[in-house]
Amino acid sequence: MAKTDHAGKELLFSFQNRWQEADEPRRREIMDFSEGYKIALNAGKTEREFVDFSVAALEEAGFVPLDSKVKLKPGDKVYANVRKRGLIAAVIGSADPVEGFNLIGSHIDSPRLDLKPNPLYEKADLALFKTHYYGGIKKYQWAAIPLSLHGVLHKADGTVVQICIGEDANDPVFCVTDLLPHLGKQQMERKPEEIIKGEELNILIGGIPFPDKEVENSFKLGVLQILNDKYQIVEKDFITAEIQAVPAYSARDVGLDRSFVGGYGQDDRVSAYTALKAIIDMKAANRTALMILYDKEEVGSMGNTGAESDLYFSAQNEIFAKQVDHEPGFREYRMNLANSFVLSSDVTNAYDPTFEFVSDAQNSSYAGRGIAFSKYVGVRGKGSTSDASSEYYSAVIRLMDEHKIAWQAGEMGMVDEGGGGTVAMLQAAKGMEVIDCGVPVLSMHSCFEVTSKLDVFETYRANKVFLEHMK
Repeated sequence: MAKTDHAGKELLFSFQNRWQEADEPRRREIMDFSEGYKIALNAGKTEREFVDFSVAALEEAGFVPLDSKVKLKPGDKVYANVRKRGLIAAVIGSADPVEGFNLIGSHIDSPRLDLKPNPLYEKADLALFKTHYYGGIKKYQWAAIPLSLHGVLHKADGTVVQICIGEDANDPVFCVTDLLPHLGKQQMERKPEEIIKGEELNILIGGIPFPDKEVENSFKLGVLQILNDKYQIVEKDFITAEIQAVPAYSARDVGLDRSFVGGYGQDDRVSAYTALKAIIDMKAANRTALMILYDKEEVGSMGNTGAESDLYFSAQNEIFAKQVDHEPGFREYRMNLANSFVLSSDVTNAYDPTFEFVSDAQNSSYAGRGIAFSKYVGVRGKGSTSDASSEYYSAVIRLMDEHKIAWQAGEMGMVDEGGGGTVAMLQAAKGMEVIDCGVPVLSMHSCFEVTSKLDVFETYRANKVFLEHMK
């Protein structure tokens, strides 16, 4: 076979695994960064908890509430809490804000089981909670695993009760029960999506009755007595509560070489954490830098804490207005949006050789090759996507190459296999330049998602370079 000459090689291009390029100091950086990331995954298993974690990290780094500032000057660091389930942080730049901002948007909600408004019941001497699943899940994955309960209840007197049971080693855990294979013949004849049905995602929470033998609903009452003793709550308080069941286990290293992180909620808290760290660690900004963390992406981005909410754009406008010495007009706000650059940071699927039949190997993202860029996402015929312009995409890639960031490009599966959506189209609808990017994930939307530590670290580096240097 004839060898390709040097000139011919320059015409070819392919993405490669980047671990071999990482020398020992860089590998230590990657491993050290993942330790902080695992702490964040364990501390922020719900959107409320991740907001609390992020606010604490921002305040430690010198960020102050946006509403505490009448005016903003270069170097100021501010944040705005969006109803405790979303967050905006900004480092004010020296450039004219009309020239636009650099923004990274991620979401912090993840698939889970929410308690129904009237969740508690007893049957066959068992006390259980009814649930309603949130987001796209394979329901069978949520049976027979340890679960923890997280959330808030508001008592009749307005007192707020924080719930977190199942994370401490001394806590009890909870579970959705499943059938033994010996009796599972009828169950296994169901369609795969119905092996465990939505109404069968009931959580076992107790089995000791209330001491009074004459009382009705004694097993239900036994659980309520425990909750009342600890939290002073009654059954009515569940109606308005927000309580979520999530996997009880902690994030762990995966693989003998510890090259991966495994854990719940990496979609999309891996993007949120890398953006948070980037804005905290960035140096002086030229263009004002924003990090935006959204809620409700997994169910359509609606509501007053989802990416459709005007609260986020109102905060962006406030950050703009506080940088100028006059009352901005409509045209100036529109110019700020039109001149802004966005990384819509959300995970994508990593090519899995076990299930390669759903992916185009030539156009997939791979674990260990760096941050993955997607010109478009969406489903089948690019439904629900924004499709980044070639001008913007090439400018972002030039920036990545200039700073030696490991990056790759890929799509989420074969054209007719499905796909997914992000918040990019909502940001693009305001006129901003947007491109999708993120960390490739194995077992996405499962109870134990897996990411490459190299990809997580390179996404952090890419975010930091983007916030500091994109113009």
